[in-house]
Amino acid sequence: MIHAHETFNDTYPYTPRFTDAPGFPMHYIAEGASAGEIVLCLHGEPTWGYLFRHLIDALRGTHRVIVPDHMGFGKSAAPMNRSYWLQDHIDNLERFVLALDLRDITLVMHDFGGPVGMGLAARQPDRIRRIVSINGPTPFGQSDLGERFVANTTASPWFQWILKAHREGRLERVLGELNFNILSTLKLNGFENPAVISPTWLHAYGSAFEQPADCLGPIGWAEGFARDMHQFEVPSESARQIIVSKPALAIWGDADQTLHAKHFLPLFRELFPHSATHQLPDAGHYSLEDAPETINDLVRSFLSQS
Repeated sequence: MIHAHETFNDTYPYTPRFTDAPGFPMHYIAEGASAGEIVLCLHGEPTWGYLFRHLIDALRGTHRVIVPDHMGFGKSAAPMNRSYWLQDHIDNLERFVLALDLRDITLVMHDFGGPVGMGLAARQPDRIRRIVSINGPTPFGQSDLGERFVANTTASPWFQWILKAHREGRLERVLGELNFNILSTLKLNGFENPAVISPTWLHAYGSAFEQPADCLGPIGWAEGFARDMHQFEVPSESARQIIVSKPALAIWGDADQTLHAKHFLPLFRELFPHSATHQLPDAGHYSLEDAPETINDLVRSFLSQS
């Protein structure tokens, strides 16, 4: 587990904050204008708030940027007595948002942050102001949701590896060593910008998972997929009507090897048919690493125009 005050050579120089509202010490940062609109950034697998460092810097002058680490990721605790399924992460996020009484939230969601954020939107639609999806699904009760996930799985080396490793009993062993194989894991998912790789960068992503006991978040997310344990939140009709009326933006790195635009952008377009989608041909799954300036510009423009 990362030391709370570790800044990784000042590449993540933000004051660590913690809340026990979800039933464990959940780490988050809250940067920028105290009276600014809330931008809530949600990471996925196997990253943490560090993924959003460039966006934080781009927005903190005008907005209140809040970036939590999910249970078992980053600087948050990895409790042994908890399950790590999607519904657990949604529960944790809802408790976090209610404890901080966050309102008028712009959700910025990457990877499984998408299902977690959309789960929050289903439960607390009146607290949501805008939706930003970056290389992440936006499940919200669409009729073809299951078919799209199945189709994507057949085309995804990451998901195929999870299923095989689970069958062979080595999923936990391999993902329990993420401190050493973090780069190969990121590359398998779709990471296209080797220029950013440095000892500091590798330490930032790997040190969250120093021991197998620190890897329960990534292991749990993968195991939940293999065992079909993740439960998508299904919105009420009133929640659906509220959310589909919100401004929305989708950004997708087309070199994503794990979540393919052709399978998941239609979920976004079904919900938000009049909203913009931007596909970045040279960016991969971790598009916030591959094209940070482009994404900063797109998000800033979206916030100012909506």
